[in-house]
Amino acid sequence: MEKKINYLENRKESYKTSNNVFISFKYAFCGISYVLKTSRNFKIQLIFAVISLIIGFLLQINLSHYMILVATIMSVLILEVLNTSIESIVDLVVKKEFRSLAKIAKDTSAGAVLLASINSVIIALYIFFPKIKLLF
Repeated sequence: MEKKINYLENRKESYKTSNNVFISFKYAFCGISYVLKTSRNFKIQLIFAVISLIIGFLLQINLSHYMILVATIMSVLILEVLNTSIESIVDLVVKKEFRSLAKIAKDTSAGAVLLASINSVIIALYIFFPKIKLLF
């Protein structure tokens, strides 16, 4: 019972936004940290991101291609964070019950991440393939 009371008291303040910009940044970093700790896919995407950046460095891609690579990586990571957020909200609302609309919300947010990931592979091929082809 005491847990429930503490939870409800914490929830009372959850609608408020922080007036302190540093606290707002702290909350944002807590969110990123949560995704890093709990999302297997986020970790996999980070590994591929680092590998892509290292390959780009080794192949000496130009600055504009490097910026395209970074923007693509960030889009995948951002969508993964949003996907985790959507899944958490859906789980909060439906609890442990199956709801077809909840399934649609979770599946479509995962689909957005998948599309961004496919896009990142296409962009990586576009950037890296000509450089790799020159090596052979």
